[in-house]
Amino acid sequence: MSKRDYYEVLGVAKNASDDEVKKAFRKMARKYHPDVNRDKPEAEAKFKEVNEAYEVLSNPERRGQYDQVGHAAFDGSGGAGGFGGGGGGGGFNDIFDMFFGGQAGFGGRQPGPEKGSDLRYDMEISFEQAAFGVENEIAIPRTEDCKKCSGSGAAPGTHAETCSQCKGTGQVQVAQNTPFGRMINTRTCDRCHGEGKIVQSPCKECRGTGKNRVKRKINVKIPAGVDNGSRLRVTHEGEAGTRGGPPGDLYVYIFVKQHKLFTREGNEVICEVPISFVQATLGDEIEVPTLDGKVKMKITEGIQSGTVLRLKDKGIPHLRGNGRGDQHVRVKVVTPQKLTEKQRELLQEFAKASGENINPEQKNFFKKVKDIFGGV
Repeated sequence: MSKRDYYEVLGVAKNASDDEVKKAFRKMARKYHPDVNRDKPEAEAKFKEVNEAYEVLSNPERRGQYDQVGHAAFDGSGGAGGFGGGGGGGGFNDIFDMFFGGQAGFGGRQPGPEKGSDLRYDMEISFEQAAFGVENEIAIPRTEDCKKCSGSGAAPGTHAETCSQCKGTGQVQVAQNTPFGRMINTRTCDRCHGEGKIVQSPCKECRGTGKNRVKRKINVKIPAGVDNGSRLRVTHEGEAGTRGGPPGDLYVYIFVKQHKLFTREGNEVICEVPISFVQATLGDEIEVPTLDGKVKMKITEGIQSGTVLRLKDKGIPHLRGNGRGDQHVRVKVVTPQKLTEKQRELLQEFAKASGENINPEQKNFFKKVKDIFGGV
């Protein structure tokens, strides 16, 4: 099979600088590295091709030869060495510096237990539930170890056998002649796909995978004081691990519904309470809604629209501590829109007694009442 042009393999132009070649190599090697593409066997061949191209293009002398005669410059020499270690740019060693901190040998780490993937669940709760906490049951679709075979993948009464090709290591060594000598490289065993074991009699329940897809019901306790966007972690309720690894975690993201009366700022609750201008003028005692129910609150004589009154300890409980925030009550004086003739006469008498000069043709009475009480 004819080889692809090395510049095409790395995705660079023929006049690309050394830095551009190196950046392209790192990008492609990271994309096709077999250790991050365990489920894609074809990635290994592409990784070899990328490494081979870089071994040539990173060396000024060899790049010059390649630019003159192409692949023929290396015919009979084993090409650029596949996984060879020569070349001016570091090649294979560079990619191990990126992935493994400089460990030598491709795929040299024996596969071990791996933690399962984490899961996410979005939960919508009410304003009151966010304030005081709630326990909800949710249904999570996830992968679990097969109960019939205990996750082995083998039918009950049988067991997985050690892979004869890799002797249970999940890896095999391959010798390769290169221009720089004979090199031995390690790669994932293609017979057992790195598991180290072969299942001859697969479990019918999971078809030999050792895993089943289920919908698990989980009770999630939402603590008092959570806010919109809070994230809760439920340990070991994610996807099942592999090769004996622990399950992942479940992350529950909280979304709080808007309340008809209350808004929230941190642990403080804010609400707006309408009162009449008579109550604002003479004072009164009114009932105010809170998260704990209605409470009585005194309106002082002459209060202005927009005045904020505080109800101590009627806010949101602190998420990580004792006590609660306060509730802030913003007073809104409501101006009447329709008056009887009698009401109008009484208010005009009140205005005259207060020394106010009312000229109906110049200033509308309703506008003046709004001006007096803050323009609300």
